[in-house]
Amino acid sequence: MNQLSVPRHTDPHTAFAGHRILTTGPLAEVALAVKRAMDSGSDAAILVFDDQSGKQVDLDLRGDDAAIAERHRARIEPAPLAAGMPADVAADQTQPRGRGRPKLGVVPREVTLLPRHWDWLGAQPGGASVALRKLVEQARRDNEAQDRRRERQEAAYRFMSSMGGNLSGFEEATRALYAGDRERFAQQIATWPEDVRGYAMGLAWGGSGDSSAE
Repeated sequence: MNQLSVPRHTDPHTAFAGHRILTTGPLAEVALAVKRAMDSGSDAAILVFDDQSGKQVDLDLRGDDAAIAERHRARIEPAPLAAGMPADVAADQTQPRGRGRPKLGVVPREVTLLPRHWDWLGAQPGGASVALRKLVEQARRDNEAQDRRRERQEAAYRFMSSMGGNLSGFEEATRALYAGDRERFAQQIATWPEDVRGYAMGLAWGGSGDSSAE
């Protein structure tokens, strides 16, 4: 089965005209392509999806091409320094550094543990803070694959609900999706329009060639 890889460019989106892909690219380019299709008299329903989240995106096509492109241009946001970091700490991290010992970006927070937990942490090399940071980093690494799988499943389901909710095999395909059963998923959507099933496969398995459950 053909599978469409999720585009690698910045701000990736895909527009469908009916069940066929109209265009893919950054949202600004997709918006202009949709505007041209509508101006040409296309009577197919056009839907736009975020290639990362699978969410349907509404476009504002008022004005000329320059206005439309500017309105839908991706805004580059600074990368978060740490999850849950207070605004004042984050702002401080972006300031130029002078001489002296660099700041590590650590944030003090209250942690409530049982006495035996504190005893164990205190006995670790580097003390409780170092041990806690190591535990959190290890848990984060261990959960990354599971988190990515869940995000892909949710993205695929959002798209499928919009484009394939009335297509045959939708319910069984959804069960296979959340079971991580790629082969059964492919079987259930085999009769779907080519672009729809290819895009759904790309969202669900991220372009991976592994047909086994994760």
